[in-house]
Amino acid sequence: MRHLKAGRKLGRNASHRLALMRNLAAALIEHERITTTVEKAKELRPFVERLVTLARKGTLHARRLAAQKLGPVAGATRYDDEGSAVTDRQLNTILKKLFNVIGPRFQDRPGGYTRILKLHKRRLGDAGQTALIEFLAPGETKPKKKRELAPAPTVEPTPAPAPTSESASSSPASAAATSKPTESQS
Repeated sequence: MRHLKAGRKLGRNASHRLALMRNLAAALIEHERITTTVEKAKELRPFVERLVTLARKGTLHARRLAAQKLGPVAGATRYDDEGSAVTDRQLNTILKKLFNVIGPRFQDRPGGYTRILKLHKRRLGDAGQTALIEFLAPGETKPKKKRELAPAPTVEPTPAPAPTSESASSSPASAAATSKPTESQS
């Protein structure tokens, strides 16, 4: 029985899983949207959301904890689309982008910083299900569904039949009243 064995192993040992999560988190922080398998995306979500929560705090201690969690990829140099290093000193590493851009974006949000969208196309090779994991846009909130209540059924009152002289004398209530003996009769 697998009681208290939370999490997926993803076919890797512990150190390989940690390296995978660090690399996926670094790619997500850099590009803010990545495509991976559904299982990896579901495992990546809590890993990244803890990092964003640390980035929201913005303290030196939180920065050191995030650097420890990300490991060697925290100081990795970011590159733009042309392949040259990002020159902005505020955003040139993964850790700096996390604390200077992503953390302040979610300052007022109490969790739920990412979204997983399942894609229809399968991965080539093993036909694994693919998913898109991305950060929410600034100020984006999940729309709350307003449940519209079904209208209550309307019951039209049916008019009672008008009593006639024949029906009044033959009604069961009047028949019972006339057939019931009274105490004076007994």
